[in-house]
Amino acid sequence: MKKSNFFEDVYDVVRLIPKGKVTSYGAIANYLGITKSARIVGWAMRSSHNDATIPAHRVVNRNGFLTGKHNFIGTRMDKLLIDEGIQVKNNKIINFREVFWSPINELEL
Repeated sequence: MKKSNFFEDVYDVVRLIPKGKVTSYGAIANYLGITKSARIVGWAMRSSHNDATIPAHRVVNRNGFLTGKHNFIGTRMDKLLIDEGIQVKNNKIINFREVFWSPINELEL
């Protein structure tokens, strides 16, 4: 699958998520100016798993659930997050509000 420029824009944002922080598909979509397009961000993330420069494990759904976990073959998404100090239980980030990183608040538009 050929990656669109939009996918590359998503990857650029994801690469900026600090270690020990997470963001949501919707927060990325909002930052990129396509509100209500979280699903497209999800498609971009699903296509990113062959690129080790993209910390895809730091992108979760709006409630902190690890909805992309099935894309992590070999390395588990929850283990990667736990290794960064993020608390995960039953495929959900426990301290989600504390570790949430908002690109619209943290990055210049």
